[in-house]
Amino acid sequence: MKENHIQSEQTNNNLSDVTNKKLSNFLFSVCLKYVKLGYHYLISNAVYILLAATSFIFNLTNHTPLYNHLLSSTLFATVLIFLTIYFTTRPRKIFLLDFACYKPDPSLICTRETFMDRSQRAGVFSEANLAFQQNILERSGLGQKTYVPEALLRVPPNPSMSEARKEAETVMFGAIDAVLEKTGVKPKDIGILVVNCSLFNPTPSLSAMIVNKYKLRENILSYNLGGMGCSAGLISIDLVKQLLQVQANSYALVVSTENITLNWYTGNDRSMLLSNCIFRMGGAAVLLSNRSSDRCLSKYQLLHTVRTHKGADDNAFNSAYHREDKNNNSKIGVSLSKDLMKIAGEALETNITTLGPSVLPMSEQLLFLATHVSQKLFKIKPYVYDMKLAFEHFCIHAGGRAVLDEIQKNLNLSEWQMEPSRMTLNRFGNTSSSSVWYELAYIEAKGRIKRGDKTWQIGFGSGFKCNSAVWRALRSIDPSKEKTNNPWIDEIHMFPVQL
Repeated sequence: MKENHIQSEQTNNNLSDVTNKKLSNFLFSVCLKYVKLGYHYLISNAVYILLAATSFIFNLTNHTPLYNHLLSSTLFATVLIFLTIYFTTRPRKIFLLDFACYKPDPSLICTRETFMDRSQRAGVFSEANLAFQQNILERSGLGQKTYVPEALLRVPPNPSMSEARKEAETVMFGAIDAVLEKTGVKPKDIGILVVNCSLFNPTPSLSAMIVNKYKLRENILSYNLGGMGCSAGLISIDLVKQLLQVQANSYALVVSTENITLNWYTGNDRSMLLSNCIFRMGGAAVLLSNRSSDRCLSKYQLLHTVRTHKGADDNAFNSAYHREDKNNNSKIGVSLSKDLMKIAGEALETNITTLGPSVLPMSEQLLFLATHVSQKLFKIKPYVYDMKLAFEHFCIHAGGRAVLDEIQKNLNLSEWQMEPSRMTLNRFGNTSSSSVWYELAYIEAKGRIKRGDKTWQIGFGSGFKCNSAVWRALRSIDPSKEKTNNPWIDEIHMFPVQL
C-alpha cells in the first residue's frame, strides 16, 4: 500500500509538471501574440505618435514672433508645393461599378456520372484512362452541379465551330446583359472593351462579336486576349487600368471566359486528360469607370495590380502547354506538367514579394527586412509575409483542389478564408479566368463585404504567370439587394458544403 501511495504521488507530481509546462507554454504564446499585436500597432501608428510628440515639444518651447512667422510661412509653402505635385501627378482612380457571372441553364448540369457516361460512350478512351478520369473526378473538389456545353452532353458529342460560337455567345452575352442591367450603363457609353479567352480565337474575334451584338461605337478601343491562360482575367483588369489612365471619363468592359466545346481532349495522354476533368463552362463581365462621379455608385476601387511572368524559365514555360497528342496528331489538348505546383508556388512567392510592400503595414515590412538580413548573416529560416494583415477576403483561382491546398499551406489561410475558392470549385468547377469573380460573388452573397474591406484576387495561368488585383469595398454589400444576377443568391443557404 505504501509503494502504491508513493507511485500515486509521483504520478500526480508528473501530471502537475506537464500541466504547468503546457500552461506555461500557452501563456507564453499568448504573451507573444499580444507583444506582436502591440508591435504592429506601435509601428503602424508611428507617424501619428511622432507628430504628437513633436507638437508637444514645440509647444513647450518659447519662440519669438518673427521666428514663428517664418516657420509658419515655410511650412505653408512646403505643404502647398507637395499638394500641387500630388494632385498633378496622381493616377486616376479606377472604380468597379458592378460585375456579373453567367449561370448556365440547369439542363447543362454535368454530374460525375454523366461525365463518365459521355466519356465512355465516346469510345476513344482506354479502360485504364477511364478509371484514371474517374479517380481524378472524385479527388478534384468538383461537385455534382457543374456545367458543360450542350454539344458535349449529346450522344455522341458534337463539337464544332458553330457549337463553340454558340457557347461563347451564350456565356458572354448572358454575363454582359446582366452587368448592363445592374449598372444601367448604355452600350454606346462604353469606350474600352477587353475580352480574354485562352483557347478559342475565331475570326471575327470574340470582341468583334460583342461589338456587333451591342452595336458599340466605332471609336471603341477593343482588345482580344488569347493564349494567356487562367490568369488572363486579371491581365485584362491591368490592361484596362492602364488605358483608363489616358482615356478620361470612360467606361471599360472586361469579359473573361473559356470555351470548352472545341477543347475536350479525346486522346489517352494522361497529362492532357486532367483538363477534361476540371474545366467547366462559365464566364464573367466586369464594368469599370474612371469617372469621379461614379464613386458613389460603385462597389469597389482598384488599388493595385501586380503581374509576375516566369516565361523566361523553360520549365515554367512548358508547365501548361497546348500541343498535339504524340500518338495522334489530330488530337489536341493542354498538357500539365508534374512540376506545375512547384512553379505556381515560386510565381506566387515572387508576386507576394512585389505586392507586399504596397499593402502590408510597416511593422510587417520591418519584420521581413530584419529576418532577411538575419538570414544572410545567420542562415535562419526566411520570414514569409503575413498577407492576412492586409486583406479581409481572398479570391484564389479555383484551378483544382491541389492548387488550393498548396496556396492555403503557403499563405497559412483558414478554412473560412479559403471557403469562397473551395465552394466555387465545388459548384462551378474550374471556369478559368472568371473563377475569381464567382468567388467574389460568393463573398457578396454571404454578406461578408463591409465598407473598407480589402479583397485580394490571385490568378495563375500558362506561360507561367501569377497575377494579382487588390480591391477596396466602397460600401457594404447587402445580399438582399443582390437578388438579381448573382449566381449564388438562390442557393447560398446551402453553402458551405462538406467536402
